[in-house]
Amino acid sequence: MKRIAIIGAQGYIGSAIFSALSKESQFSVDAVTRSSYEKFKKNKYDYIINSAMPAARFWAANNPMKDFYETVKKTADILYSWKFKKLIQISTISARTELDSVYGRHKAAAEKLCDFGDNLIIRLSSTFGDSLKKGALIDIINNRKVYVSGKSRYCFASLEFIGSWISKNLNKKGTLELGAKNSVTLEEIADHFNLKVNFEGRLDVQEVQKPLPEFPDAKEVFSFLEDKINRQ
Repeated sequence: MKRIAIIGAQGYIGSAIFSALSKESQFSVDAVTRSSYEKFKKNKYDYIINSAMPAARFWAANNPMKDFYETVKKTADILYSWKFKKLIQISTISARTELDSVYGRHKAAAEKLCDFGDNLIIRLSSTFGDSLKKGALIDIINNRKVYVSGKSRYCFASLEFIGSWISKNLNKKGTLELGAKNSVTLEEIADHFNLKVNFEGRLDVQEVQKPLPEFPDAKEVFSFLEDKINRQ
């Protein structure tokens, strides 16, 4: 049985990966949190999945040293202090598209540390799921101002798909981008629900390079948001 540690297993992405892997009988999965980090650090693993990096762009810009510590330094600690055969680094497409930002540069720097051997770097586009509580999608359906251009494009994919796909593709290596096979703009989402949303900010394009045939349609986000609106 393969032994896996998911660092950040209680987080937004990590919990989806943990849920998917826990259903696979060939794996023994440890959920690593801040409080249990040092305890699990003593074990040996076949796979370590690092899903603990911060995902807040504006926070990173205002707290560059803290973001560096949480993103780059903690990735280095995993690489050099934990015992494992393979690391799977959960990153973001921002590591390619936002190198003019603190957030993107730190994600790219963390990727560089992991980019060797059989390690796998997974860059995510935007995601949605029941645990989504904030961000552009939530602001749109609540008719709040969105601080990014309405023409920004994202390859929205569900957390369930992300977790399931990762659980079945642990043996891949290198760098790949994971999300929908197409994209939708924030304006398209607002128009779909007949909402007059005020968009203000930079253009952000988070489109997946080389999408695989099994990737979902980004427009699945419409059904998710409709259900969320009906439950509000």
